[in-house]
Amino acid sequence: MHELSIAMSIVDAALDESQRRGVQVSAVHLRLGALAGVVKDALMFSYEVACQDTPLQGSQLMVEDVPVIVFCLQCQKERVLQSVQLFACPECGTPTMDIRQGKELEVFALEVQEEEVQEEEVQE
Repeated sequence: MHELSIAMSIVDAALDESQRRGVQVSAVHLRLGALAGVVKDALMFSYEVACQDTPLQGSQLMVEDVPVIVFCLQCQKERVLQSVQLFACPECGTPTMDIRQGKELEVFALEVQEEEVQEEEVQE
C-alpha cells in the first residue's frame, strides 16, 4: 500500500512548514487526480495513521477530486472524460490520449492556527 508512504511524505512536508512558520496545522488540502494511481480512502486512512503521535494528530486531510480532462483533436476542445476506461471524446467519440488534467497529487494549501505567544508585561 503505497498510500502510507505518500501520507507520510505529506505529513513530513506539513510538519516542516508548520515548524518553519511557527503555526499549528489543522487541515491539509490536496488535489487528487483520477489518474494519480492513489486510492482516496486508503490515503485518508493512511494520513490518520501517519499523523499519530505528531503535532498534526487530529488534523484533517481535505481531498479535492480532480477529473480527467482530455483535448479532442476533432472538436478542438477540452472535454471531461466520463470514464477512465475509455479515452475518447464524450461528444464525438474520437479517441484521444492528450491528457490535460487528472494526474495531480499535490498539496495546495494548509489551514493553520497561529500559536498563541505569551507576552511578558513591560514594567515601566
